[in-house]
Amino acid sequence: MIRLAAFADEASPSLERQIAALKRNGIEYIELRVINGANIAKYSLEEAKIYAKQLEDAGIKVWAIGSGIGVISINADLDEHKNQLRHVCEIAKIFGTDKIRMFSFHEANDSEDKVFSELNEMVAIANEYGIGLYHENERAMYGNTLERIQRLMENVQGLHYVYDPSNFLQTGEDSAVTLEALHSKTDYFHIKDFVSSTRSVVPAGYGDGRISELIDRISPDDDMTLTVEPHLRVIKEGSEMDKAEMKNKFCYATGDEAFDAAAQALIALLEAQGYKKIDGGYKK
Repeated sequence: MIRLAAFADEASPSLERQIAALKRNGIEYIELRVINGANIAKYSLEEAKIYAKQLEDAGIKVWAIGSGIGVISINADLDEHKNQLRHVCEIAKIFGTDKIRMFSFHEANDSEDKVFSELNEMVAIANEYGIGLYHENERAMYGNTLERIQRLMENVQGLHYVYDPSNFLQTGEDSAVTLEALHSKTDYFHIKDFVSSTRSVVPAGYGDGRISELIDRISPDDDMTLTVEPHLRVIKEGSEMDKAEMKNKFCYATGDEAFDAAAQALIALLEAQGYKKIDGGYKK
């Protein structure tokens, strides 16, 4: 079965409107990142409990915490960053998820051994809470290419992996090569697409990310999650991570409109491959 999750903050900062966007598109899981303009990690545990109750009452389950852990220079104060990780782990437990999305440091290309050492320590910290860390390939981070992802897999024990086809394309990787090498080793996928020739972020199936092939490689017997991450309008968190310009081929007047376009494009690809919505997920 394939289940769908989404970064619903791309529809709206408001949690109420995020919930509405998910329900409008039949998506039952959220990858929780930003509420009211702040990453969820910035909230207190008491505030997190209020938001968790709001999601529970709406019947929305938290798939993962979309944290900014690892979005920091490898030369920064990483002890303080690890304290932030501990807080995010507590946040994750409140929201009933055992998954935290994270990254592998800025300014780290020449500090590979330190990257491995720090990530191993961070994985151990998360494990103390019963939480898994899920590394996303992201431009301008150490783990932004196939070769470096493979180095992480060899040297960081217990780290899990999120595959983002658009991010690989923006780093100059070939989707055919990255899919072949990493699809079976990936724990779940972020779905956004990218046209390399125009550097345009586009809905799933309109770019070079081979999203249909990505879906086709999932066995009908697998239990897999695809997280819709539109990036079809400029969002603050993305601009903070990387100053690189990304042009959008499609124009959307509102976050809701862009979110719906991204969600429905993925659903259309699933249906084209014979998937139908059954029991909260998509099955052939």
